[in-house]
Amino acid sequence: MLLTAAVALATFMEVLDISIVNVSVYTISGNLGVSRTEGTIAISAYSMASAVMQPLTGWIAKRFGEVRTFCLSILLFAVFSIMCGLSVSMPMLIVFRLLQGAVSGPMVPLSQTLLLNNYPVARRSIAMALWAMTVVVAPVFGPILGGWITDNYSWSWIFFINVPVGLFAVAVTYFLLRDRESKTSHIPIDGLGLFLLAVGIGCLQFMLDNGNDYDWFSSNMILSLGIIAAVCLTFLIAWELMHDNPIINLKLFKQRNFTVGVTCLSLGMFAFFGGTVVLPTWVQEVMNYTATWAGFAVAPVGLLAIFLSPLVGIFQNKVDLRILNSVGFGIFCACSFWMAGFDTDASYWHLALPRLVMGAGIALFFVPVNQIILSGLPDSEVASASGMANFFRTIASSVATAVSTTMYTQRSTYHHSILTANIDAGSRTTMEYLDKLKPFGLQGQTAAAAMNQVVNMQAATLAVNDVFWVFGLIFGVAMIVIWFAKPPFDSGGPGG
Repeated sequence: MLLTAAVALATFMEVLDISIVNVSVYTISGNLGVSRTEGTIAISAYSMASAVMQPLTGWIAKRFGEVRTFCLSILLFAVFSIMCGLSVSMPMLIVFRLLQGAVSGPMVPLSQTLLLNNYPVARRSIAMALWAMTVVVAPVFGPILGGWITDNYSWSWIFFINVPVGLFAVAVTYFLLRDRESKTSHIPIDGLGLFLLAVGIGCLQFMLDNGNDYDWFSSNMILSLGIIAAVCLTFLIAWELMHDNPIINLKLFKQRNFTVGVTCLSLGMFAFFGGTVVLPTWVQEVMNYTATWAGFAVAPVGLLAIFLSPLVGIFQNKVDLRILNSVGFGIFCACSFWMAGFDTDASYWHLALPRLVMGAGIALFFVPVNQIILSGLPDSEVASASGMANFFRTIASSVATAVSTTMYTQRSTYHHSILTANIDAGSRTTMEYLDKLKPFGLQGQTAAAAMNQVVNMQAATLAVNDVFWVFGLIFGVAMIVIWFAKPPFDSGGPGG
């Protein structure tokens, strides 16, 4: 259990750092004297570097050893966290966030690998359940923790808190596994593949992070980034399939369960993360929630996940994993349609309750799907498979952020135009509403502005309803796709 705690904490720390900075961008940008748009580059740099390094995990682990790579990644992550906290300019912060993201890439995939390779088969499920819980719950608590630290201390502490966690994880992991290092081999690096991967993912990540601000492909910059990303990633696929020692193992997709599992993981994370992004935006814009309370609105999703994930891990070997995944996706689907009925009169508990129920879906989705992904693979391929799966998880989350934000903005504009078209300045309903504003001193232009604000709120609410309807349908599709997986779902070899 000590190994599980150390590995899970390292995973929690890495995933947490993706979201903890989000709510602090405004403060960081102000302190360092740059615009908020420039400040978001600190987020983009981390995500881009992490996404590039995750598919390389298999090659790095075979070259230097799994335990050595994992411990060094955590140690360097702690070092660059300190440097991020000590940054006195935005370029300095961006450079260290880039390096922090790069060394974090192998951490999450290798945490899976180490648990699978050092636990007996009978205990792997519970270990993976605890691991999966940290990956999904961390992005939920990140905004709350980041907001609280920034409000009460200094933004630098959102980086400094990584140091004690990282040192604990390194000490425990090295102490327990120093004599269980995996075999290493001198495999030549695929330089062209690495270049295509870095440029393709870098352009894709920057396009996704900034597309909505620049009106997507109406901007020459976003269009150029999209073309470069498409060309590089297309050539990357062709090159890696022909190369004798590819830097990313695309042949894993010949494994049926890997392909089905990664597809469902991507669909599930896309819809789940998209909802986690758009809900705080809506409650702050329409319901006048503070950043901290917006975090509390999404946080209940982690409660049931924390309690149910270990139970699912214990009992999942006795049930068809496809059934568990279908139930999990079904809960996600039902809760998404539930949230599609939100209105401007919703209380906090009306917002929190569906998020609370959705937590049960996390345990039934994320724990079994990871076992499906790794089922039937030899231990030598687990690191590569974990890296690829986490790469698609990261990309799905990035795409979800861009798509959900764009959809919310565009649907708000659409509903605003529809609602405005139905307001007749001379109608009795409109005049009665304007008369009700007079006792508050609102007449003429001020009354019109107040009415427009009401229209904005209703339009944004209808937009967020549309977004959750779409996510509900995506969860429904995932319920069907998971049944293309084929038992048995045992993973890896005999274990340690």
